[in-house]
Amino acid sequence: MNWFAIASYDIGHGPRSALVLDDRLYDATDAARAAGLDTHPLLAGTQHAIEQWPQAAAAVEQLAAALPALADSGRVQALDATALRLCAPYRPARIFAAASNYHEHAKEMGTKLAARSESAPYVFLKADSSVIATEVDVVKPAGTQKLDWEVELGVVIGRECRNVSVEEAHEVIAGYTVFNDISARDLNRRSDYPFTHDWFRGKSHDTFGPMGPWVVPRACLPDPQKLRMRLQVNGETMQDGTTDEMIFNVAEQIAYLSSMLTLRPGDLLATGTPTGVGMGRGVFLQAGDVMIASIDGIGSIRNRVVAA
Repeated sequence: MNWFAIASYDIGHGPRSALVLDDRLYDATDAARAAGLDTHPLLAGTQHAIEQWPQAAAAVEQLAAALPALADSGRVQALDATALRLCAPYRPARIFAAASNYHEHAKEMGTKLAARSESAPYVFLKADSSVIATEVDVVKPAGTQKLDWEVELGVVIGRECRNVSVEEAHEVIAGYTVFNDISARDLNRRSDYPFTHDWFRGKSHDTFGPMGPWVVPRACLPDPQKLRMRLQVNGETMQDGTTDEMIFNVAEQIAYLSSMLTLRPGDLLATGTPTGVGMGRGVFLQAGDVMIASIDGIGSIRNRVVAA
């Protein structure tokens, strides 16, 4: 299947859904009408299409396959990128985030891990209200001096499932996106309770979940374990790794989570970050810094840091 993505954008009248081909956006409603379709899942928005992915996937793929001919014939025009604002492609109801899922990242954080054979994924929840789009500012809380970055592969669940095997796990994926797990390292620690870690406080502030720029369907990226991930701060590369460095791969994470609870369409898995975070370097984000998080085969998101 040729590469495409689904996106959400706004030109001042509220979010609309779009199909992405060759980094150009085409309004999904215009494309559907040009194809002679009165109904289509994307007409109700990208959020609807993701949440109804088992029913929507085939129709989305068919419209994407028809789009090149519609564009070549002039029946649908690419949107003016300078006149639109990309939105977060959708808002996940639940974000499941994997901690210390890259050996070198664990090492730079001073985290001692058990042998893989004696361990399982370590997952925490991150608030859905943390999600923002590319080009939206990350707000640095007044209470943190150690604001950090983490580029991660975001995996979008596409089918309700429970007790999924590792072998079948890829079948429940709708697609992939870029996620930046912003973390206030000094707020992750507590001394006023016997529980020394508080990742909810350190990772769930508003704006701490840049996501996008769109969702690439699973069929367009057949192997999620062969993707290069990078993050730059002010033009300097801080992280440069690949998803094949994961301790627990995407399928294993899905199998683990689904052994405990029912996964639903639209759930997002933030699958861990490679080495190169600020904590390991002793360098942290300041107001005015600009991050660009990228994953090959998906795209890039850009977010500036501002003071609260």
